[in-house]
Amino acid sequence: MGKTELKVAAIENGTVIDHIPADRVFTVVDILGLQKLNNTITIGCNLKSKKSEKKGLIKISDHYFTDLEIARLACVAPNISISLIRNYEIIDKNTVSLPEEVVDTVKCSNPKCITNHEPMSTRFITTDKKAGKLRCAYCNKEITVDEIEFK
Repeated sequence: MGKTELKVAAIENGTVIDHIPADRVFTVVDILGLQKLNNTITIGCNLKSKKSEKKGLIKISDHYFTDLEIARLACVAPNISISLIRNYEIIDKNTVSLPEEVVDTVKCSNPKCITNHEPMSTRFITTDKKAGKLRCAYCNKEITVDEIEFK
């Protein structure tokens, strides 16, 4: 290994989240509540990337995420990759993208929206996956991933 490289230890079991936009790394940490875990966690920010100018990387030992947590990740950091590791081997790797519809995960930012006044699920339609834009199915309020608030 040359002096220009930094080597991070592999994890035996757990999850690796890669290709996180550099400006969203700590948002991902907050959404997943990683600061509350006692697991070994490695966080890299502003790393060189072939796909984009800079990226983030998070490795969490002995922890796997729920579908709800992955749905939340897709809302704030679409196009990240999640690798599941067992015995130092990648057993599954997926790119996470915004689904066509986001149900009961995101709060509508329109104070007049019915979902903020009635006990009902929210429903957003993805209008632009690349730009990360969602539109409320009830009031048509459009929000971006930068504006997302979770229920």
